[in-house]
Amino acid sequence: MFTRNFDDGGNFYFNRQGGVPMPRGMRSTFSREFAAYSVMMMPGNERPDVNAGGKIIMPPSSLETLSRLNISFPMLFKLENRSKERQTHAGVLEFIAEEGKVYLPGWMMRNLVLNEGDRIAITYASLPVASYSKFKPQSCDFLEISNPKAVLEKHLRSFACLSKGDIISIDYIGREFEVQIVETKPEDAVNIIECDMNVDFEAPVGYKEPERVQPPEETPGSFGTPDIQKKLVDYYEKQTNFHSFQGKGGRIDGKKKGTKGVKKAIDLDQIYKRGVPNYDWDGRTLHYIHTKPKTKTEEEAGPSFTSFAGSGQALRTKKTKRSSAS
Repeated sequence: MFTRNFDDGGNFYFNRQGGVPMPRGMRSTFSREFAAYSVMMMPGNERPDVNAGGKIIMPPSSLETLSRLNISFPMLFKLENRSKERQTHAGVLEFIAEEGKVYLPGWMMRNLVLNEGDRIAITYASLPVASYSKFKPQSCDFLEISNPKAVLEKHLRSFACLSKGDIISIDYIGREFEVQIVETKPEDAVNIIECDMNVDFEAPVGYKEPERVQPPEETPGSFGTPDIQKKLVDYYEKQTNFHSFQGKGGRIDGKKKGTKGVKKAIDLDQIYKRGVPNYDWDGRTLHYIHTKPKTKTEEEAGPSFTSFAGSGQALRTKKTKRSSAS
C-alpha cells in the first residue's frame, strides 16, 4: 500500500513502508542541479525559436529518471538560482543536452542572473491552469504594434508556463520587445497549455498621457460663431455675384465704356432675413410669439364703400297735399 508524504519543499512522494518516510534518494520527485548555459552556446545550428521561447533543453538522463517517476504531464519545472534567490518556471522542449548541462533562453538567463556555467536547481512542479495575466511593456515602442494581443498570443505558443515578475522577450518584425509579467491568476506561476486566459496590458514604462489642447472659446456674435458668420458671408457673396446684362455696350462714336460694377461688401445686418437663435435659452422654457394680422386705420383704408349709396331721381315730381286753409 502507498501513502503520500510531503517534503519540506511541498513536493509529495510515495512510501510502501506503512507511512515511514523513505530515504530522500528514493522519493518520487525530480530535483537535480545542472550547469546552466544559454541556447546560443548549444552546439550545432543556431535555434532562435528556442531562444525566444519559454522552454529549456535537458540531458537524456533526466528523461529516463522522469519516466520512472509518478508525475503528471505536461512536464513543468521550477528553476532556482539559490545564490541570487531568483526563481522562475519553464517547460522542457527536448532532452538532447550534454550530461550535467541545461540550455536556457537568453531572457531566462537574465531573469535568474546567471552567467554561463553557473549552477541551477531544477525541480518538478505542478502548476494550476491560468485564467488571467497582465503584461507591462518595458518600452513605449511597443505601442507601434498594431495588434499587440495577437502578437503576444502567437509568441506564447512557445511557452508552457508563466511566472509573475519575469521579463520575457518578444521578437516582432526583426525587433525585440521586452514585456514584464506583472500579474497571473490563480497563482503567481501558472500553466498556459490549452487554457482560456484573459490578457491585459499596463501602460508601457515611460508612457505619458498626451495633453489635450483645449480649443479657444469663441464668443458668438449676432449671427453665431465667427465660423458660421463667415459661411453666411460666403453664401450671400455667391448669391450676389450674378448680375444680368453684364456685357459691354457699343457706342456709335466707337468709344468703349465698361459696365463692370463695383463689388460691395456683404452687410449681414441688411440682407440676413432669418431669425437669430437665442443663445441665452435655459433649455427648459419655450417662448412663443403670437402675432395677429395688422388692421389698417380708417385713414390708411380710405372711405368705406357702400353699395347703392347714391340719391335717386324720379321722372315726375311727387304731388303734395294742399292744406285745409287754402
